[in-house]
Amino acid sequence: MATPLPSSTRFFAPEISKVLFLPTIAAANLAATRAELTAGTDLTNEIADLSGFTVSSGTIDTPDLGSRFTKQIGGRTSVEASSLTMYADRKGVDAREVLPRDTTGFLVFMDGGDVPADPMDVFPVTVTSLGKVRSTGDQAGQLTVNFSVTGIPGEDLPIPAAETP
Repeated sequence: MATPLPSSTRFFAPEISKVLFLPTIAAANLAATRAELTAGTDLTNEIADLSGFTVSSGTIDTPDLGSRFTKQIGGRTSVEASSLTMYADRKGVDAREVLPRDTTGFLVFMDGGDVPADPMDVFPVTVTSLGKVRSTGDQAGQLTVNFSVTGIPGEDLPIPAAETP
């Protein structure tokens, strides 16, 4: 009998997940240090919605004369169009101060919270646009921050331990 996949500890993302914007990460593998995380900006409480930030892979058909079946190999990886919808402030004291167009840095997703040794994903990004969402409906003012992912994301990197005083 095959070994079953371990049971997951399920969680509900609100009040647990953290999203940070970091201006710099020194490590080539994108493993941020605790000091780099601390120097970042916690965006969590201003995010109304997010889209994208999912790594996927294409496939390449590899037909051959010896078979009617067309085999495949893994192809290029990519990230779909990605954005954060954030709350707007009347006077502009909001994401516009941290994420204006052409800003480069790193978005860090800690889906299970900021828990040392748990996994985090890190996306190198550039802000491509920051648009105002205008509506006559019943919703708070919002901004949509669109990103291009500029390099290979760091996936399932361990969250560093807290600094000791």
